[in-house]
Amino acid sequence: MQSLQQKAAEWSGVQTANAFTIDDTNLFQKLGLQTFVNLSTNFYNRVYDDEEEWFRSIFSKSEKENAIQNQYEFLVQRMGGPSLYSQRRGHPALIARHKPFPVTHEAAERWIYHMQQALDSTSDIDDDSKTRMMNFFRHTAYFLVAGVEQKNQNLHKPCKGAAGGHPCKNF
Repeated sequence: MQSLQQKAAEWSGVQTANAFTIDDTNLFQKLGLQTFVNLSTNFYNRVYDDEEEWFRSIFSKSEKENAIQNQYEFLVQRMGGPSLYSQRRGHPALIARHKPFPVTHEAAERWIYHMQQALDSTSDIDDDSKTRMMNFFRHTAYFLVAGVEQKNQNLHKPCKGAAGGHPCKNF
């Protein structure tokens, strides 16, 4: 059975080592807090204005301002800055936090599309940092797809001793 990282690498086209080149430099120190705020704002403005209703609906129960704050605090923390996200919300636990949402291959591609557009239009991010971040984002999007799929499969395993592998009443 493939690990989540292996699936993410296969599906995203980004090898795990390339996804984590973000750890080779402190992008928070290099880019600063405001750049991550701008990136997240740019990203969520695109998401909430997306022409595809199915994609917008994924975010419909979230306030845009909260989504922006959650994302930039997570990015600041993950890119070498202070633990803003964990201080306010606890461990990021990305798979668990995304489990309620339809995290599919199609949704991942749409998310990646908007993040690429946001990166490209955030002028304070140099090309090397954009490449590192996009590799991380692409890989992580598919890591979430694999993780949510795996968690959902684990929920639907047949009950022990069920006749003919019939799922239990909790299915």
